[in-house]
Amino acid sequence: MPALMNAGISDEARSFIRSLFAGDCSGHDYWHSIRVYENTARICDTEPNADRSAVTLAALLHDADDRKLGGDWVNMPNAVGFLRSHEVPEDRISFIVHIISQVSFKGKDTETPDTIEGQVLQDADRLDAIGAIGIARAFAYGGSRGRPIYDPNNIPRGDMSEAEYFSGTPDSIAHFHEKLLLLKDMMNTAEGKRIAERRHSFMKAFLAEFDSEWCGND
Repeated sequence: MPALMNAGISDEARSFIRSLFAGDCSGHDYWHSIRVYENTARICDTEPNADRSAVTLAALLHDADDRKLGGDWVNMPNAVGFLRSHEVPEDRISFIVHIISQVSFKGKDTETPDTIEGQVLQDADRLDAIGAIGIARAFAYGGSRGRPIYDPNNIPRGDMSEAEYFSGTPDSIAHFHEKLLLLKDMMNTAEGKRIAERRHSFMKAFLAEFDSEWCGND
């Protein structure tokens, strides 16, 4: 039986990323990957044609080489190394790496994954970027990068290229306008869209309250 089909590999992937992300305070920690893993399982329940074993393992490893954390996003040595060490067949490794490679938001250069597995993972990751948890993660990441919470002199950018997006965001509130508020309409799956509606509404309510308090209108 291929290692990928061995249920134990998921437990070992959890241990691997727990060690890899130890001490992370950027919102891209171990628990983020676990929530994405759980989101993929929820979405897979409604997408019977998706290869569940591949996409859930990709979810656990999707940030192992994240460029935002200084990883090698092109070669993915952490993800590939883990899979090879567990004797996952090379064609399956290539498939999992391909799923991961299409997950990221890149402004107007964002890819729509060309597999249902990629679409499931992309939605699962995006769901953790919005709603109450998404709000918490936005400020955690901003603080880890020395960004102010808000600077009213900053104007959020629109229609950004990949290079512009990864050049940095001026403050954490701007990040909502440059990325997070866009995600609801970029979901791929019916289940992803359904969950995103509520989380998006909560995020908009938070921003309205933030603006009211900032302006002293509360």
